[in-house]
Amino acid sequence: MSSSLTFSYYHHLIHLRRSIVPLSVSHRRRPRRRHRWKRRDMSFTLPLSSRVDEPFLDSRNSSGSRDSLATEMEQEASTPTSLIASSSKKNKHTANAGRFSIFGVDLSPDNVAVAMVYFVQGVLGLSRLAVSFYLKDDLHLDPAETAVITGFSSLPWLVKPLYGFISDSFPLFGYRRRSYLVLSGLFGALSWSLMATLVDSKYGAAACIFLGSLSIAFSDVVVDSMVVERARGESQSMSGSVQSLCWGSSAFGGIVSSYFSGSLVDAYGVRFVFGITALLPLITSVVAVLVKEERMLGSTSKQNGLLTNPTFLESSRESIIQLLNAIRQPNVFLPTVFVFLWQATPQSDSAMFYFTTNKLGFTPEFLGRVKLVTSVASLVGVGLYNGFL
Repeated sequence: MSSSLTFSYYHHLIHLRRSIVPLSVSHRRRPRRRHRWKRRDMSFTLPLSSRVDEPFLDSRNSSGSRDSLATEMEQEASTPTSLIASSSKKNKHTANAGRFSIFGVDLSPDNVAVAMVYFVQGVLGLSRLAVSFYLKDDLHLDPAETAVITGFSSLPWLVKPLYGFISDSFPLFGYRRRSYLVLSGLFGALSWSLMATLVDSKYGAAACIFLGSLSIAFSDVVVDSMVVERARGESQSMSGSVQSLCWGSSAFGGIVSSYFSGSLVDAYGVRFVFGITALLPLITSVVAVLVKEERMLGSTSKQNGLLTNPTFLESSRESIIQLLNAIRQPNVFLPTVFVFLWQATPQSDSAMFYFTTNKLGFTPEFLGRVKLVTSVASLVGVGLYNGFL
């Protein structure tokens, strides 16, 4: 009985073993898959406990830290850049807000130089009454002779295009604007200094008045060329504002000179007035340093030897042709005709001066007040033009 049970038990085990083996063989691919999955799992988990692979982990951690540091550095770099940009905009806004402007024009150094030159032109009217009384009372000239000297002194204003050609073609010491402004101021100061000290004849007076008029006309051409250069590319309103600044400065100078011209002649005489007037053109020489201009390269001998250069002669001929073509345009020709007729109209300044002083008995102080009203009216006209036209 026991033997039969033992045999049946072993028979059952053999049968079970046979039944299990085919199953394991038939499902051989599954353990491989499971074994592969375990390998992946072991390859992932073994470095965590393995000390051999710790440098790899350190390098990966260090690379991650480098990435984070790089991100932080980029953020830190971008933050100051934005702060600098915002601060620069703020500083620019503050600078523009703190900069003064007249007639809508910012008072940059160049604009200040232009305005001061026009102011000098207006304030030089301080010597106008002194010259008239000097020719009449000191030199004892009649109205005809006075008119001849006055007309002779206006000749430099008739050839103003020539001054522009000279300043553009013959730079002095490497500059086309600064150098001529400095020379204009020096010649003006020289002319009025001679009037205050040495001149005692009508010929000397005519020569000195002519030199002073030449210095004013030349400086006027130089600053006009600067105004034209700055008006290029600007709107029409901005160009009108620049012109208002120029003529407003001249009118303001006329107000200052008119208020003191007559009283100074009454109190101190004409020679004293000529001496004060000699200091005013020096303002033009001083403000010339404010003009923003790059120095031209080249030696002085080359710059002064342009007359013998065929290229210079060709460019001069082209400039004259361009000038003639510009004059032929109606929008240039018609205003030119108007200015010519206006200047060609006979004026009675000399005759009126003799009439008001000899017949009506006007004093220099009263005539100065009349000039003051004229200058104030000119300034009001400039304001109306800038505001409404």
